[in-house]
Amino acid sequence: MNNKLYGKLIIELSHPGRKGYSLPHSEYEGYTPADLPANLLRGKAPELPECDEPTVVRHYTNHSANNFGVNNGFYPLGSCTMKYNPVINEEVAAMQQFAGLHPLQPAETCQGALRIYHELQSMLAAITGLSQFTLNPCAGAHGELTGLMVIRAYHQSRGDDRRTKVLIPDSAHGTNPASAAVCGLEVVEVKSQADGTVDVDDLKSKLDEGVACMMMTNPNTLGLFEHNIPEIQTLVHQCGGLMYYDGANLNPMLGVCRPGDMGFDVMHINLHKTFSTPHGGGGPGSGPVGVRAGLEPFLPTPRVVKDADGTFSVKTGRYEQSLGSIGQFFGNYAVVLRAYAYILTMGRENLGLVGPLATLNANYIKEQLRDDYLLPIDSPCMHEFVFDGLRDKSQGVTTMDVAKRLLDYGYHAPTIYFPLLFHESLMIEPTENESKETIDGFIEVMHSIAREAQTNPDEVKGAPHSTPIGRVDDVLAAKNPVLTWKHTQA
Repeated sequence: MNNKLYGKLIIELSHPGRKGYSLPHSEYEGYTPADLPANLLRGKAPELPECDEPTVVRHYTNHSANNFGVNNGFYPLGSCTMKYNPVINEEVAAMQQFAGLHPLQPAETCQGALRIYHELQSMLAAITGLSQFTLNPCAGAHGELTGLMVIRAYHQSRGDDRRTKVLIPDSAHGTNPASAAVCGLEVVEVKSQADGTVDVDDLKSKLDEGVACMMMTNPNTLGLFEHNIPEIQTLVHQCGGLMYYDGANLNPMLGVCRPGDMGFDVMHINLHKTFSTPHGGGGPGSGPVGVRAGLEPFLPTPRVVKDADGTFSVKTGRYEQSLGSIGQFFGNYAVVLRAYAYILTMGRENLGLVGPLATLNANYIKEQLRDDYLLPIDSPCMHEFVFDGLRDKSQGVTTMDVAKRLLDYGYHAPTIYFPLLFHESLMIEPTENESKETIDGFIEVMHSIAREAQTNPDEVKGAPHSTPIGRVDDVLAAKNPVLTWKHTQA
């Protein structure tokens, strides 16, 4: 690789008159439509890069090699479930019969697509123990907002406008309080106990007639199963509130238990986490919302329904109690297709293995690393767990240093500095589909970094050393990002 070229912008490789294409002559060359105002016409040609084809291909190929994903290697990003996305999912989503559809075409011309939409709703209802789902929300946080709007619509339908409080544990995902605030509701924090689960006594002190719902993530953000859910849901329901299940951590529940059976009334699912569709970098996502029996009228429109003759139709009218539309059309349909393919290829018998295997892998890593990394809560975990940095912090090596050093070994870093309950949080989630060999390799590297932190701490503090860009000033990069290129004359 030519190091002089590597790392440059494509426009910095440009040379006047150089090109990598040949287009046929156009009869409209030099033609200016008379109806375009002069102020909309360019005064000069755009400053586009002029490069030969090999330069362009090599430039983007080399840069693409710097992207890290589950197809490249182990991706133990906690709280996000960066699960491998099978190739068959991509093949289904790319089928022209689906990719070529237009959301405004008549329902009779896309019966297959509508059938998949309707069947996935039923599959999710069966998996979670709820009555009905909508696939319209386009992301997890969008699903949270939609679920809270369902809850608000339910209370308003009964003329109960006092219920504006949302109880949220201090270990919750940050989107929970954000979604509640966007929905115009008041956030009330509920404290955790020393074991990382909800403090029921603190919850009792905050229950009153103003409670609209309680939002819970289970397993919680520490990767722990909330064992007091039966008591919690009884208390919240007795005061007239509803229970909301944040399904971001649903992966270890598959084949083990269902939120609906626990007493939850509303939940969202992250299809792009639990049901294996690629995500990261802002998308794509999908956040279907499910409700228990009795709350179906409040779900958003449009809705895909199965008619008496077995065909499928789209109901776009505003249902009397519906919260209305939360987005155009039917959400991210390509993500829906991937989730549908994943569930069908797994089947009932194999889908039931997901939760236990994810839990086994996480506990295996935790137990193998506990001598080198500080385990603040010493109990069995579910699909993920949290260390509080290195056990021996005498050399000043931080969680950030460990994360950067992992890059030199070819691993993506786990989630760091979240949750905020611990100062040096290191959150690891292996997922169920990683082999023992892959996991053992990661464990050995984590041991190696712990040894380096003692014998050669500067090596860890200065990492990464083998990446195209070395250690950057994270604060400066966040505050003053360079997002544009400006041509300067030599």
